Amino acid sequence: MNPEDFDDRLIESADTAAPESRAQDSSERFDEDNRLKPEFVRRVSEALFRGETDQVYDLVEPLHPADIADLFELIGRDQRRPLARAISDLMGVEVIAELNDYVRELFLEDLPAETLAEIAELLETDDAVAMIEDLDEDDQQAVLAEMEPEDRAAIESALSYDEETAGRLMSRDYVAFPEHRTVGDLIDYLRENPDLATEFWEVFIVDASHHPVGTCALSWILRTPRSVTLGDVMKRDQTLIPVTMDQEEVALRFQKYALISAAVVDESGRLVGQITVDDIVHIIQEEAGEDVLLLSGAGDGDINEPIRLTIRTRLTWLVVNLGTAMIASSVVGMFQGAITKFALLAVLMPIVSGMGGNAGTQTLAVVVRALATNQLTDTNTVRMILRELTIASANGLALGALIGSGVALVFANPLLGAVIGAAMLINNLMAGLAGIAVPVTLERLEIDPAVSSAVFVTMATDVMGFFSFLGLAVLSGLAA
Repeated sequence: MNPEDFDDRLIESADTAAPESRAQDSSERFDEDNRLKPEFVRRVSEALFRGETDQVYDLVEPLHPADIADLFELIGRDQRRPLARAISDLMGVEVIAELNDYVRELFLEDLPAETLAEIAELLETDDAVAMIEDLDEDDQQAVLAEMEPEDRAAIESALSYDEETAGRLMSRDYVAFPEHRTVGDLIDYLRENPDLATEFWEVFIVDASHHPVGTCALSWILRTPRSVTLGDVMKRDQTLIPVTMDQEEVALRFQKYALISAAVVDESGRLVGQITVDDIVHIIQEEAGEDVLLLSGAGDGDINEPIRLTIRTRLTWLVVNLGTAMIASSVVGMFQGAITKFALLAVLMPIVSGMGGNAGTQTLAVVVRALATNQLTDTNTVRMILRELTIASANGLALGALIGSGVALVFANPLLGAVIGAAMLINNLMAGLAGIAVPVTLERLEIDPAVSSAVFVTMATDVMGFFSFLGLAVLSGLAA
């Protein structure tokens, strides 16, 4: 992609969506779930292939910036740069901000530092940080060097905080006003200062040290007489977010207290930024999907992630799983003689370990979510363990009776049925215990339970499943 294809048009911040009067029938572009139709994507792709840039532009122009970003993900990788050239004056900062991280990196890698700096200056601080943090260290410094001092200082300050913290997430565009002033003073201030944040829902009221002491919703300001002092109308009870707080905890605060926006404070309690609910929506979606993907060892799970990186991530966890599978296999090897004497054991033992693994996964999913949402704490851990053991006992008895009866009837061997039924109960109890003990222990050790729990729980249920079934078979004399 040539930088001259973008020039000033790339960094325009005007709305790129077409006026309502010019909007085409959305049913031609979107399905009932508001997703771009395959037929529409194919028409754009075919027009690009034929080099009909005017047709491409006409097709894409009515789309919202977020839908244009989706279009870039849906077409082939080799067509993304031609599409960007065809609709260059629609590629405003709104589209850049909505692009998938991997797709955006593809676009920006060929642009000069000066152009990247101009784009960053037009983005919200948090969006600019998200764009710059993906660059190499040398490229970051080159872009920052081209920025205005005030914008550069804001981004450098954000980059100084750890990733996935409030300091990285927050926006420096907020409105603060002294508590001793009146509502009229605040209204005049908002009207007379064109450089204020363009979108905000409340004004943060601060003291002489710039510490937030309350908030005033815009609806209150508009409906209160001008002569009233802000200290008399502001809401003093507020949720303050430390700059070092993890973004997942920030999302939980917003969810728990139904926040629209919240002040971010530094170590000294000074107001340094704000976080708004539109940022939190992305975080909630990201964190929810992240835990599921980590449990499976699938990495980021982004379909736009480079194949080589995906292979490396998945292969790492598959190798770890291979090691745990060998441990379970060694347990089977201990009973090789018994299996030789009674080959039916080899047919039935995967049932015990497999059902235990499924039960452990169920418990693990519930516990990891409870830890992530602060439902499971030190206060109720014991109660949660007893609850899961009760559930495991009930499920184990039901499954044990079912499989035991079936095996006894099919193979005309009541003793074998009793052995597999007892093993099923034992392994379900192990699944319940491991499903809660492993993630809770990892959480206490400050290790993300979503990353490593599945491997240990699977190993525990496999080992106990094989050991209980084969061990009971030997003790009962089935393999004598």
